[in-house]
Amino acid sequence: MPTHCISEQLEFEGFDGRKVVAAFDGGAITRDAGALLLRETDRAIGLFDRMAGCFVDRRNRDCTVHSVRTLVAQRIAAIALGYEDLDDHDTLRHDPVLTLLSERLTAKRSDCAALAGKSTLNRLEHAPVGGSTRYHKIGHDGDAIERLFVDLFLEAHDDPPGEIVLDLDATDDPLHGRQEGRFFHGYYKCYCYLPLYIFCGRHLLAAKLRRSNIDASKGAEQEVERIVAQIRTSWPHVRITLRADSGFARDDLMAWCETNKVDYVFGLARNERLERTIAAALQQARAVSRASGEPAGVFDDFLWSTKDSWKRRRRVIAKAEWTLKGANPRFIVTSLKPDQWQAQALYEDLYCARGDMENRIKECQLDLYADRTSAATMRANQMRLWFASFAYVLLCALRRIGLVHTRLAAASCGTIRLKLLKIGAQIRVSVRRIKIAMASACPYAAEFAAAHERICAAAR
Repeated sequence: MPTHCISEQLEFEGFDGRKVVAAFDGGAITRDAGALLLRETDRAIGLFDRMAGCFVDRRNRDCTVHSVRTLVAQRIAAIALGYEDLDDHDTLRHDPVLTLLSERLTAKRSDCAALAGKSTLNRLEHAPVGGSTRYHKIGHDGDAIERLFVDLFLEAHDDPPGEIVLDLDATDDPLHGRQEGRFFHGYYKCYCYLPLYIFCGRHLLAAKLRRSNIDASKGAEQEVERIVAQIRTSWPHVRITLRADSGFARDDLMAWCETNKVDYVFGLARNERLERTIAAALQQARAVSRASGEPAGVFDDFLWSTKDSWKRRRRVIAKAEWTLKGANPRFIVTSLKPDQWQAQALYEDLYCARGDMENRIKECQLDLYADRTSAATMRANQMRLWFASFAYVLLCALRRIGLVHTRLAAASCGTIRLKLLKIGAQIRVSVRRIKIAMASACPYAAEFAAAHERICAAAR
């Protein structure tokens, strides 16, 4: 398999009376032998084929070298392996293990590799919504892509759960150019997008790119309505609770939840009226803190409404906390009844657990480059966000299916990549088989073998 490499020999400090030299001339060698696990994981969940089915391909078949399925598999797997830039693919297209993600070992044209280069993948990212155009022969169905996230979540469960919690959050996606939809955000103090994420535990259900000149809850009601409807079609009796910070404590979203039998627990921004309401509890917490020399908190539970923005009174729970630096009151608003959740348990056990969602967003943005939105148009940047998000889904499936009961069972995506995917190997191709000879000194060989066995069993 041809590749372009630096052929000059590199000389290093000698060792044990011998010269130490190196060169990029190893031939059919890969640093990403773990891509084999990604390929088997895809067989178990059917991600690549189903994602490819969300595209419309009107290219001339006689002139087409790489199918949409190959392009989708190549892009998602490369992000999972740590290659965020399209430029990387001009070299990666010759990688002998990544070639296994294509539909055949060699391209049908002798002057092409089995995988695509950056130009072809760039056309995929710029695929227009709804269908192809004269200059863009590949189009995509955004609604189908969004439904696929929820379908994969539903299929990850053997039996319908009795209750699920959907976490909502908005985060910044900093921009360093003049991309479409670019605005300055006062809170984040930068030009950015404001994507909306929805998770259920580790499962990603939505990743929606938005301009940043909006309220954090903008569009959340529509996304929740779509996701809840899709979930209830398969699980009609599941209880659903929404959980989010104070940016989502909006009357429209809470009213929708109350009408559609969806519970919620949202943070509530403090103000002078709320602080006056819990003044006695704050004084009690202050007395306890001064007596003990430690921070103290007293919980209060009451019905409350805003002056103008809410149309009804709702249950509010206050944590009247007094720290060594003074008062630090916190509030949440919820539809859950006192006989279901007492105030302290609701705040500490249910609401505070939403902080784990921030770790999931960090995985998406730091490990899988979901914030790599440097294309000129929002459409292309949304496609980049989806590809990164599906790379997260693929690695989560690998962890869930293959790594249960191993020391990597709770590992982050970045750790899984480092320990299981970045394995050097030599590839030998014969008439009857393709042998991938992986590094004998791999410290995670046992986990790799266990993951292989479990994923292959799930794919049958």
